[in-house]
Amino acid sequence: MIKDHIHLQKFEKKLIRNAKLSYKQKLRIMEAMWAEGKALGVIPLSDPLEGIEVDIRIAEVLNSCSKN
Repeated sequence: MIKDHIHLQKFEKKLIRNAKLSYKQKLRIMEAMWAEGKALGVIPLSDPLEGIEVDIRIAEVLNSCSKN
């Protein structure tokens, strides 16, 4: 368990900022993330439109707040 999450966030931001990855490296990372999501059972979604009403409602609220 991570106890010092602020220190970890700083480390991650620094790592991302200084990383010079090639297209192939980025693609390998994406493929690994996709495989992990499939292994965890969260990708692909059984019903991609499940919960869309909630997302639309949140977007409406956020858009109305940004206009004021």
